[in-house]
Order: sequence, then structure tokens, then C-alpha cells
Amino acid sequence: MGDPSKEQGKKRRLDIFGSIFPREYDFEGMLADQAGHIQVGVQTFVNWLQTRPLQDPAKLEELEEEADRMRHDLEEKLITSFSTPFDRQDIYSISRQIDYILNYAGETAREMYAFGVEPDGPIAGMADALLAGTACVAAGVKVMNRNNAELEEQIRLARAAIHRIEDIYIMGMADLLHTNDAMAALRKREVYHHLRDAGRALRNTADIMHRTAVGLA
Repeated sequence: MGDPSKEQGKKRRLDIFGSIFPREYDFEGMLADQAGHIQVGVQTFVNWLQTRPLQDPAKLEELEEEADRMRHDLEEKLITSFSTPFDRQDIYSISRQIDYILNYAGETAREMYAFGVEPDGPIAGMADALLAGTACVAAGVKVMNRNNAELEEQIRLARAAIHRIEDIYIMGMADLLHTNDAMAALRKREVYHHLRDAGRALRNTADIMHRTAVGLA
């Protein structure tokens, strides 16, 4: 549990700094909105996996495009802003990495649809873990610079989801290596790999958030 006197001292310093150099933009709010949008996108991906037969993932592409617009808007404001609530490089990196999460989910859907790959246990498992981790990131971003204890808890839960993705990927790949259908294995390997990449973007996001939490402590 944090020291109340230290928290009050930090708040006073931030208030003084803010009165001298007022913030032009609410970057914390913008990151929270973007993370929430990414969560909706990953949920859409998970729902898409449950449709039969798989449909053209056009809705997912629309969500990707909107996420890109949100990221570009944040980046433009970041360039022109005089002050930020925490390191501007971290703000940029969080925004970029959560965008990668949805990008990889979208690429996974497009490849599955194009290659004729049906969802299997590892695909569904990695997608569910990705959604759980993304939800933790969205919840954590909302409390950044406000509640470090809650932020740390969300980071811990996100990392648990990341470990699940890695474990499922390894087990899924092990099964693929023992299949007799080389072409089917190759197609699924591409899908597994993109989901693992999404998990790595999630891991990078959690790492940056943790670094920020330590810096704000």
C-alpha cells in the first residue's frame, strides 16, 4: 500500500507543474479511449472465430482503420503538446503497441479467411487469452497516474494471459509438427504465429505500462 504522504507530495508537485505548464490535451483519456477500442476489436475477432462458416472479416478491418485514426490523432497532438502527464515516448509506445494487438488480430482473421483455415483449440485458446490480456490493459490504462496498486494488478493479470498465449502456441505447434498434412500445418502455423505476435505486442504494452508505473511511484 502506498505512503499517503508521498502520494500527496507527488500530487502537489503535479499540481504546481500543471499550473505553470497546463496540458493542452488529455493524453490519459485518449489512451484509455484507444485501449477500449482495441478491446472491442479483439472481442469482435473472438466473436468472428465463432461464426460458421467464417465470413469476410470486414467489420474487423473497419475497427482497425478507426484505431489507426485514433493513434494518428494522438501522435499529432503529442508532437505539438508542451507538457504530458508522463514520458511522451511511453505515451507513444503504449499507443503503438496496443494498435499492433488489433493489427495482428485483423491479419489473423484475413489469413484464416483467405487460406480456408478453420478455428481449432489453439486458435480459440490464444484468442481468448489475448482478449483477457487486452481487457487488463484497457483497465490498467484507465488508472495510470492515478492508482498504481490497481495498475500493477492489471499488469500482473495481463502477463498471466501472455504466458497462456505462449504455452498454447508451443503446444499447438508441437501437435502441428506431428501431423501428416504438411500444407494444412503450414497454413495453421502462419495463423498461430500472428496470434503469438499479438501476444508479444500485448507483452510490450504491459512492460511499458510497468515501467511507467515504476517511474510514477
